[in-house]
Amino acid sequence: QLQLVESGGALVQPGGSLRLSCAASGSTSENYAIAWFRQSPGNKREGVSCLSLRDFKTNYADSVKGRATISGDSARNTVYLQLNNLQIEDTAVYYCGADWDCSGFPVSLTFAFWGPGTQVNVSS
Repeated sequence: QLQLVESGGALVQPGGSLRLSCAASGSTSENYAIAWFRQSPGNKREGVSCLSLRDFKTNYADSVKGRATISGDSARNTVYLQLNNLQIEDTAVYYCGADWDCSGFPVSLTFAFWGPGTQVNVSS
């Protein structure tokens, strides 16, 4: 069974950058997609970005377009999310999940194998 673990969250000042990692283990395969979602207290889980490991197509939420880059390292079974020019509203727990492709993104319902999440705090 696929297992995902997120890391890289931290406290950063507005305008700062972070690179989040989603490490996969278990039944890893190139025939799926990995997406990043985030959730802040009182809010629904929100899609941030999705990467298809089949064709390397990417999707981004409007809220992060131009500030986020998703990428994959197949040798390390890891998907990264680079976030630049972080804003206070980016504060959330960031999760990664897997699905057969990105067609369901940005809705979280079809994604599974969620990791425990990594906390991103943006504050001055």
